Amino acid sequence: MLDLSATSAADRVYDEVKELILTNAIAGGELISEGEVAQRCEVSRTPVREAFLRLQAEGWMRLYPKRGALVLPVTDTEARDVVDARILIESHAVRGLVARGLPTGDLVADLRRNLAAHAKVGPDDIADFSRLDAQFHQLIVSAGANGVLADFYLGLAERQRRMTTASVHREPTMTPRIIAEHTALVDAIECADADRFTSLLVDHVAGVHRIDDVYAVHATDASAAHTEEGQR
Repeated sequence: MLDLSATSAADRVYDEVKELILTNAIAGGELISEGEVAQRCEVSRTPVREAFLRLQAEGWMRLYPKRGALVLPVTDTEARDVVDARILIESHAVRGLVARGLPTGDLVADLRRNLAAHAKVGPDDIADFSRLDAQFHQLIVSAGANGVLADFYLGLAERQRRMTTASVHREPTMTPRIIAEHTALVDAIECADADRFTSLLVDHVAGVHRIDDVYAVHATDASAAHTEEGQR
């Protein structure tokens, strides 16, 4: 018979530890033990072990028998891959909206409400800020009305949150910069300027996460798309 209490305890530990990783409360490279987490979550070691195995399977940590679990840091390759995927999906969503001549008023209104919520977040509430940051970009992708891409993007959301949290921790002045750049992105959508949106998006995500080598390829893609549209 399934022990529901043990299952729910493992789920709770999983959720709590994962949130600590995503918000950088447990930093990449830090070694944590089953005993520490069991004491923190007020459970036995069994649900902690189950949660750790799940987190390892998802790539958040690596287990070392009798030593604990190492929280894996975000590598340069992972960060670049996440940024590349985000640019492709978000720019595709906006380009599709513009190409189909669909109204953007509802999306713009939702994004401006998100920006207003951003502005109310306290300077020390980095976790909530990163949550709203992820929500902002998910709104754009959802408006593209491509369910497959929207589902794929959800898989990036947690990595995006973790990377944004790390960037804000590293550079506290990042929050007003992000809000200003988000505002410019909304303005581009409101003007139905997909090329400008893509250019701003590349500068935004590459700059926030300190990644240089995405500029050339996406700038070339945007230029090619603009040329192709002009020839139609």
